[in-house]
Amino acid sequence: MSLPRQVLPGSDYMLTRRCSERRFFLRPDDDTNNAFIYCLALAARRAKVEILFVVAMSNHYHAGIHDSDGNFPIFSEHFHALLARCQNAHLGRFESFWSSDPTSVVRLVEANDVLEKMVYAYANPTAADLVDATEEWPGVSSFQAALTTGRLVATRPTWFFRSEGQQPELVSLPIARPRAFADHNQEEWNDLLTGRVRAAEAEHRVRRNAAGRGVLGREAILRQNPFDCPKGAEPHFGISPRVAAKSKWPRIEALQRSREFLDRYRLAIKAWMASAADVIFPFGTYFMRRFARVVCEMADSVQADLATTCALPSTG
Repeated sequence: MSLPRQVLPGSDYMLTRRCSERRFFLRPDDDTNNAFIYCLALAARRAKVEILFVVAMSNHYHAGIHDSDGNFPIFSEHFHALLARCQNAHLGRFESFWSSDPTSVVRLVEANDVLEKMVYAYANPTAADLVDATEEWPGVSSFQAALTTGRLVATRPTWFFRSEGQQPELVSLPIARPRAFADHNQEEWNDLLTGRVRAAEAEHRVRRNAAGRGVLGREAILRQNPFDCPKGAEPHFGISPRVAAKSKWPRIEALQRSREFLDRYRLAIKAWMASAADVIFPFGTYFMRRFARVVCEMADSVQADLATTCALPSTG
């Protein structure tokens, strides 16, 4: 059983999940791309999260979100369930669509952490030696929409959703700029994001040239069998981080807050299981608040505690 996770309203996250056995169930054909965007848009609307970036590879995806209300578990639950059923119907299969490994959810602490993960996601097809440039990837990518304040648009997949059902015939998914870069005008934001992505592409290009290796290419990608998987052993037992923070002190603070949350949660759950009265769970408790209706701290009280118990050296 995984450790409880503190869900903090107003946070930015990167979500990643792989398909079962790393199979190419998300191989980018027109129907798959359309279904991915459609299900993503429905889930984002239901959970009221903003999509900051998204890239769908053939056997996994990366998505960045801003979670204003602390609803990312609802988003993740709805998106994964909906897309799994939709794609299984498209592929004519009935088994598990996603890997049994839990979804990777990493809280992005600072502005540079959001930008770094965004660049990582956009450059992922070049890092995997599939294409030479980000724009050549035939799958879902919000890169162009991010540069134009645009949207990803999809129509209702006819093979899964009923035409007389309640789901919309057309969805339009806006790609939001991270709040930390709201002071940039569009040209400044485009230069920053494009420059970082081009630099990442160049690094991968140099690496391939040094190894005498080329890219798979768009046509070969589209010819892949959805039931195939990459050659080589799948990595196991790696670290699954919950926080991404390049800066030392913000990283220490985020980890310290996480430890404090776990300590206080353990005390609360033990008291609750012992039928103690008036148990108060720490701020950010999600599962027990949603399904057991327990009482939780307010945001103001936990901020006051953190001010006294999590004091850190100044970076100034």
